[in-house]
Amino acid sequence: MKVVIAPNSYKESLEAAEAARAIAEGVLQVSPGATVDLCPMADGGDGTVAAMVAATGGRLVSADVFGPVGEPIRAHFGLLGATLGTPLPGELGLAAAEGRAAGEGAEGEGGTTAVIEMAAASGLALVPQERRDPMRTTTFGTGQLILAALDAGAREIIVGIGGSATVDGGCGCAQALGVAFITKGGKPAVCGLAGGGIGQIEGIDISGRDERIAEARIRVACDVTNPLTGPNGAAAVYGPQKGATPEMVVQLEANLAHLAAVIRRELGIDVEHMSGAGAAGGLGAGLVAFAGATLESGTKLIAQAVGLRKRLEGADLCFTGEGKLDRSSSFGKAVVAVAKLAAQAGVRTVCLPGQADADAPRDLFAAVRPLVEGTVTPKQAMRQARELLKLRAAEAMQGILDR
Repeated sequence: MKVVIAPNSYKESLEAAEAARAIAEGVLQVSPGATVDLCPMADGGDGTVAAMVAATGGRLVSADVFGPVGEPIRAHFGLLGATLGTPLPGELGLAAAEGRAAGEGAEGEGGTTAVIEMAAASGLALVPQERRDPMRTTTFGTGQLILAALDAGAREIIVGIGGSATVDGGCGCAQALGVAFITKGGKPAVCGLAGGGIGQIEGIDISGRDERIAEARIRVACDVTNPLTGPNGAAAVYGPQKGATPEMVVQLEANLAHLAAVIRRELGIDVEHMSGAGAAGGLGAGLVAFAGATLESGTKLIAQAVGLRKRLEGADLCFTGEGKLDRSSSFGKAVVAVAKLAAQAGVRTVCLPGQADADAPRDLFAAVRPLVEGTVTPKQAMRQARELLKLRAAEAMQGILDR
């Protein structure tokens, strides 16, 4: 029996790769002769790099960049492995999977596709509570990570853009890539543009942009649909989460609208109302305008990058899971994307969520076995996620075999 194991992370409990190993242990406990293929998943947010590196046998690469408030930090990105979906039989396979997930032996594999989390360089978690101010934070470090990926040989770059500390329209990132912004009086903008400075931009010069940007394929993993401006835009919806006062939100909104107008005039690109342009404080818009990127569904993009469709070919069963299965899971969540791909391949899917609401889309799955069940409380499930995930996987596997 071939079993594909493709969970998302269980937030504040387990990374996707850890969850995949726990599920595999439960499956092999009941069916030691099964062939398991560990394929950790993500949706473009936190954990995307770790999940994709683990799923493809890739490796992590470090780079020294500037953080969101201008301090030097060390960040990481991933280079994906070249070989996807090698089946792993029995307990020996599980040990091999653990080595592959950790990146052992990954040197020299692939190297043409990189995956970046903007939060690693420009994330809210990098800014102390008392210093959170999107008028002053910049995505410059994210642009440096993109350059580091190009230096490492990547020609396709996937950028996950969740968890940002910024509302700079991607201008800081663009500056790191070599784009120049001109302010009133023909003066160059300060390096490391932040949300408070983009309203002064009067001109855009892309002639100095790194030549490799035009040759690379940059894909943005983005599942939010917020436009750049307006009541559902980057400033109004996400600004307060990043430390913006009501007065700052008004100024940031005006600055983003001004930036959109300059981009239309100078580059002939209308990003203001584009779906997803407001993600990560407008980084979605900036990557489209200044780097020729495409905005794509995070779960679909990642499933394609890790070769999930091919890995499901010939499988008998698929396991997936994440922290919570509820009504919103139908709108871009990884577990639903996995189940739909598996169904297309004629493969049944078992979901092992942390919790499952009554209105969850259970009909997509052959079985749903939440960790919070019986006497298990949510707090207990978070503390003992690994053990419970192994247990539920074994229970579900036994149930499938008994049918």
